[in-house]
Amino acid sequence: MTFALLAFPRKIAYASVAATVALGVAVFAPLSNAAGPAPDQTPPHVMTVAAQRSIDGRINSLHQRLGITPGQESLWQPVSQVMRDNATAMESLRKIRSDHASSMSAMDDLHTYGDVANLHADGVKKLTTAFQPLYDSMSDTQKQNADAIFRGNGRHLIKKQ
Repeated sequence: MTFALLAFPRKIAYASVAATVALGVAVFAPLSNAAGPAPDQTPPHVMTVAAQRSIDGRINSLHQRLGITPGQESLWQPVSQVMRDNATAMESLRKIRSDHASSMSAMDDLHTYGDVANLHADGVKKLTTAFQPLYDSMSDTQKQNADAIFRGNGRHLIKKQ
C-alpha cells in the first residue's frame, strides 16, 4: 500500500477525534457556570439562531469557493440542503447532550459520543451522494478547485477562509 492510502484512515481518525473534542468543549463549556441561567427550553430539533447563521455562512462560503455557476444551481441545492439537515441533526444531538450532561454516567457519555460519530458518518454519506452529481457537472478547473478545497491540507472542507 502507498503512504497516501495508509495516511487517509489516520486523517479520518484525527478528524473524528477533533470533532469529538470540539463537541465536548461546546457541550460542557456552559456547565462550568453552575449558577448560570435557567436551561434553554428550545425543542432539541430546533437550531439556534447562531448555529443557523454559522451553517448558512459555511454554505455560502463553499458555494462561492466552488464557483457554482447558474447552470449548476439545481445541483447545488441538494448539497446545501444536506448540509443544513446534517447541521440541524448535529445541533439536536448537541442540545440533548447538553441538557443531560450533568446526569450522564461515563457509559452514557461514551454512548452519546458514539451517536455523534455515527451521525457524522451518516451525514458524510448523505453529503457524498448529494455532491456527486454536482461534482460530475463541474469543469476540470472547478474539479481541481473542489479537490483542493476538500483536501484542505488537514483543515475541514468547509472552513471559512
